[in-house]
Amino acid sequence: MVNYGFVIDNRKCIGCHACTVACKSEHDVPIGVNRTHVKYIEKGTYPDVTREFSVHRCNHCEDSPCTTICPTTALFTRSDGIVDFDDDRCIGCKSCMQACPYDALYIDPNKGTAAKCNYCAHRIEHSYEPSCVIVCPVEAIISGDLDNPNSSISGYLSEHETTVRKPESGAKPNVFYVETSEESLDPHATERSGEYLWTDQAAGVGHFAKYAERRAGAADTQSMIIQLALEKKARAAAPRDRAIIRDVMEKLDDEENVKRSYDQPSKGVLWGWEVSAYVFTKAVACGAYLVAMLMMLAGHLEMTDGLWWRLLIVSISFLGITGILLVIDLDRPMRFLYVMLRPNWDSWLVKGAYLLGVFGGVLGCSFLVLLLDLDRIYLEYLAYAGIPLALLTGIYTAWLLQQAKGRSWSSDRALTAKMTFEVLVAGAACVALLSPTNLLLSALAIPCLILVAWHGHRTIIDPQLETLH
Repeated sequence: MVNYGFVIDNRKCIGCHACTVACKSEHDVPIGVNRTHVKYIEKGTYPDVTREFSVHRCNHCEDSPCTTICPTTALFTRSDGIVDFDDDRCIGCKSCMQACPYDALYIDPNKGTAAKCNYCAHRIEHSYEPSCVIVCPVEAIISGDLDNPNSSISGYLSEHETTVRKPESGAKPNVFYVETSEESLDPHATERSGEYLWTDQAAGVGHFAKYAERRAGAADTQSMIIQLALEKKARAAAPRDRAIIRDVMEKLDDEENVKRSYDQPSKGVLWGWEVSAYVFTKAVACGAYLVAMLMMLAGHLEMTDGLWWRLLIVSISFLGITGILLVIDLDRPMRFLYVMLRPNWDSWLVKGAYLLGVFGGVLGCSFLVLLLDLDRIYLEYLAYAGIPLALLTGIYTAWLLQQAKGRSWSSDRALTAKMTFEVLVAGAACVALLSPTNLLLSALAIPCLILVAWHGHRTIIDPQLETLH
């Protein structure tokens, strides 16, 4: 079997960006996004300083989390090990971008679909090497069949000590680095300064382009302001205070021994208010029905016709809002049915979509029982199916987030318990409002719902603020 991969020789790389330009030319990559890019870091204190270059791109992982989480198999692993993508199947859900530990994917701002390095598969099929390999002036990029002991890349790997980015991710990347520092490969070893020379794009970056107006003029000037303020204070201060300020400035300079001086722009928050809102609306829809049915079957809640109507209207309405929010978040919303019609059953996005549909069916049937004035025993029968469905529908997002291997969600073992708790709290608050038998409980219901909404928002947003590259 053929298994393609790359070796990046950091001893040779001169940071010329020829690979980036060749890739953009070969694939007509839009301005603001890259399939391959060169990261610069600087180490040491003047005059003893060094600069390192590191080429970053898709790692064509053997156990690629992007292909697992993709709901429509728009991302797939070929028989030769290349992780490729199909524009015609992509719905722009951005789940692959959350799953990739290497931040290698982007949303094409012209197409609204995901894209990345595909190893120049069209060239490989005609026995040509990838464009970045051909154009590299110092031959710092080596490509070939990793499983062929006679290939040049296998010889390179046997003769040199190599490392990979984020081996702890378990993705088994097929891009290997020769003599590169940990600071160059570890995204947490150097601080992102926000924007870098030649990397800020007025039109935004990929999916983030829609927020371009908000970002205009939003350069990261915090360190510059601090520096100017200290210098101004030092000039006006008394000699004793001046010495203290100079000492603080020197310490600030000493702390920056390793600095990230060039990188690609941040893609921003990929799942914004739409996703955090859908987590809340789903918790309300499922929680209200779940708690009410559990209390009814336990004999602690008398379900009158009026309470049934209120419960079903709330659950159906919030479940409908959940579906609308999910569609709105897609960059290709007209393709939302692909999740159901072209499913990848490894993805919890697909399983969740079917759970939403089946649970919605239970609510719809219950509504018809009331509307047609049928025997209320049918509502109880439906409850036996509805309770587990409500619970699964309410918490499946936790399992979807844990498939996002690029984010800290994947290592949060308590995520399922947290979302279960949110569903139960939201449900109890709704039942208290729908059947107000205790004024104190009803008064506490609104703050509880606000707390659930806030916690859900932070759960979705905070992990996306961490840098991936």
